[in-house]
Amino acid sequence: MVVAAAIWSAVALVFAGVVLTRLYNASVERSFDARLVVYQKALAGLVAATPEGDPPDVTTLGEPRFLLPLSGWYWVVRDPISREVRAMSRSLFGDVLDLGEPAHDGTVTAEYRTGPGNEELRVVSQVVEFDGGRSLDVVVAGNADEVKADMRSFSRSVFVTLAVFAAGLLFATIVQVRVGLRPLQQIGAALADIREGRADRLAGEMPSEIAPLSVELNALIDANRAVVERAQANVGNLAHALKTPLSVIVNETRSDGGPLAAKVLEQAEIMRGRIDSDLDRARAAAQRRTIGAASEVAPSLAGLAKVLRRAYPDPGVAIDIDCPPDLRVRVARSDLEEMVGNLLDNACKFGNGRVLVRARPIATGAASRAMIEIVVEDDGPGLAPELRREALARGRRLDESVPGSGLGLAIVEELVEAYGGTITLGAAGLGGLAVAVVLPRS
Repeated sequence: MVVAAAIWSAVALVFAGVVLTRLYNASVERSFDARLVVYQKALAGLVAATPEGDPPDVTTLGEPRFLLPLSGWYWVVRDPISREVRAMSRSLFGDVLDLGEPAHDGTVTAEYRTGPGNEELRVVSQVVEFDGGRSLDVVVAGNADEVKADMRSFSRSVFVTLAVFAAGLLFATIVQVRVGLRPLQQIGAALADIREGRADRLAGEMPSEIAPLSVELNALIDANRAVVERAQANVGNLAHALKTPLSVIVNETRSDGGPLAAKVLEQAEIMRGRIDSDLDRARAAAQRRTIGAASEVAPSLAGLAKVLRRAYPDPGVAIDIDCPPDLRVRVARSDLEEMVGNLLDNACKFGNGRVLVRARPIATGAASRAMIEIVVEDDGPGLAPELRREALARGRRLDESVPGSGLGLAIVEELVEAYGGTITLGAAGLGGLAVAVVLPRS
């Protein structure tokens, strides 16, 4: 909008400047020609009052420059047929004027000609009929420099004025566009607040042109929220409907021996694992699609550490936390605590009493999303590089001596991937395993 307005303003103002300059130039030429015509008429009157063959007395013309040599102001009386000069002003100083063909119909002509010293002259001429049947071409020329100087001065003034005016128009256009688009900027900022979890809908008064957009966006947000809530309710209902019968089946088969009971128990555990996996994935995907899902990292880490210190009192676990207090992650708090809780639980379970949790923002390129990294380290035996990928498999337990289902790391990986993050296993500085989780920053 600004560029289009600037181009149009420039074209319009240049056109206006050209038109104004040409109109002014024509006016100045008409005024100067009228002045020359007055001298030409006066000179014709003097020629008529002077006996034929005598030079007219031009001291009464009122222009002393006709008497000054090469002053730029000249007059000539010549025969229109033979072009023989009958009389000339003293200012010509014996020089001649380069004159064109006279108009024999008696009309006054005006044109630019080159005079002595290559100066530009404005020349007015007319063929005048005198008594006795004689006719003479009466020519008066004036220095065109003052006319041209006046035109150039006016042109500069016009274009300087129009340039200032153009700058003012451009500034006014920028202000107008910024003010006009401010409601869209407000909507953009409000949507960013919703995405970051600082608000749940668009608020505030909008101009009549933007108000329908705000209403439709709020309706879209409400519809999204309703869909997610229904999906979460269905997930909960499904979990209740399936897990309870499975628990009954598992309990009954455990109390009844025999190969059939063992086979049923094995398949029931497989079904329970698959149901847990699918329900976790569905819940994570639903919460990930909830607009505004965000949580603070430091309070969640502190709460998890407090719970795990109580869960492992003997011989005691030292959990150190290194996290900026204002760090936020674009993950639902329940999912964040489930991810980090599983990692901390494994670190406490397999470590030798010391756990370190570090959370920090990660520098990313301008085109990438802002991310944070949460690293959980322990001082246990760690994992060999070839076993680290295997440890993420659902239900795969690498250490059967420690109680557990083997689902922790697999659940963490599914949740992390559902939120568009990554998980990697490596060697810890404390000597054990280091699990790094990268998640989108809020």
